[in-house]
Amino acid sequence: MKIVILSRDSSLYSTRRLREAGESRGHTMQVIDPMRCYMDITSHRPKVIYQGKPLEAIDAIIPRIGASNSFYGTAVVRQFEAMNVFTANGSEAISRSRDKLRCLQLLARRGIGLPVTGFAHSTQDIDGLIELVGGAPLVIKLLEGTQGIGVVLAETYQAAKSVIEAFRGLDANILVQEYIKEAKGADLRCFVIGDKVIASMKRQGAPGEFRSNLHRGGTAAKVRLTPEERSTAVRAVKAMGLRVAGVDLLRSNHGPVVMEVNSSPGLEGIERATGLDVAGKIIEYLEKNVPADKSKPPEEPETER
Repeated sequence: MKIVILSRDSSLYSTRRLREAGESRGHTMQVIDPMRCYMDITSHRPKVIYQGKPLEAIDAIIPRIGASNSFYGTAVVRQFEAMNVFTANGSEAISRSRDKLRCLQLLARRGIGLPVTGFAHSTQDIDGLIELVGGAPLVIKLLEGTQGIGVVLAETYQAAKSVIEAFRGLDANILVQEYIKEAKGADLRCFVIGDKVIASMKRQGAPGEFRSNLHRGGTAAKVRLTPEERSTAVRAVKAMGLRVAGVDLLRSNHGPVVMEVNSSPGLEGIERATGLDVAGKIIEYLEKNVPADKSKPPEEPETER
């Protein structure tokens, strides 16, 4: 097959591993910067053009769309979909997962475990918002934040009120969530492909740090999930309509709760923690699911109802 990886940087670990995994299985792999693509949006003959040449005879794409490039990146994915090219994750599913508020609303609608979460516009409603999530300590999150940036633990009521007022004063949209104290600064990253969790790790925050992101000094180790945790992760991915995703869970006193569904999960941490060839599993999924008849549009995964 001819497989395109949409990535802004061919030297990134995840991009390199996907390319290596595909080539080792006999596929032609090409890394393309989605921000350098331009599109011919014409009925019956849509095209994606890169470096002056139309991209043709592509069997599948693997989108690695950064959060800061979501609008244009998903437009490129959508153009490939118009060309009936199979994509590891669809444009609409990527957009759903990138919008943190929309993601949580969809998960809540389907009864998937979540931390108690509040969202408000006016600073006049701060008292009610804090009370809604059970008071301090609580977590305040910027909707546009990534990799733990823009996430604040407010340990007192006054601190929470001050941070919320400051963010709203900058016209920043925020979520307010209950603090899952029993998680003890750890979360679970579940890597889902299709309808299975194929790898999982436990990430532990650095001493004194409640965020477990590896980019912020956290550590990772292989972990065994419970059946409920596996089911929650798979249901969350289905709710987004994704095919390949990372789901971050917390172990709470009332069962697993979803913190985030990531449509471009990194491979470095999970592969090193588990010793598994996750990149190879993604290529294997494409091999099994790319339709033989390229004239027919690939079937979209059904979102859970």
